[in-house]
Amino acid sequence: MKRLKIHVSGVVQGVGFRYFTRQRANELGIRGYVANLPDGRVLVVAEGDEKTLDKFISALKEGPRLAKVTGLEIDEEDYTGEFDKFEVRY
Repeated sequence: MKRLKIHVSGVVQGVGFRYFTRQRANELGIRGYVANLPDGRVLVVAEGDEKTLDKFISALKEGPRLAKVTGLEIDEEDYTGEFDKFEVRY
């Protein structure tokens, strides 16, 4: 199991990106959260197996229809298992 901290850049706020992310995470069985950041980026913290996280990253690169993702900054962290679901944080 792995834990990733992902900063998503581009037009990713105000376009349904957090809800898109939650939907994809739930479809894939990924746990963690997504939140808007004050600098206009979106933060995603995701835990799951490597193969599933790879699929999740591919979905984040696309984003919802109105989003324009220009970059993903991905850092691997120690897996904690602290999440029991994937949620939108405000």
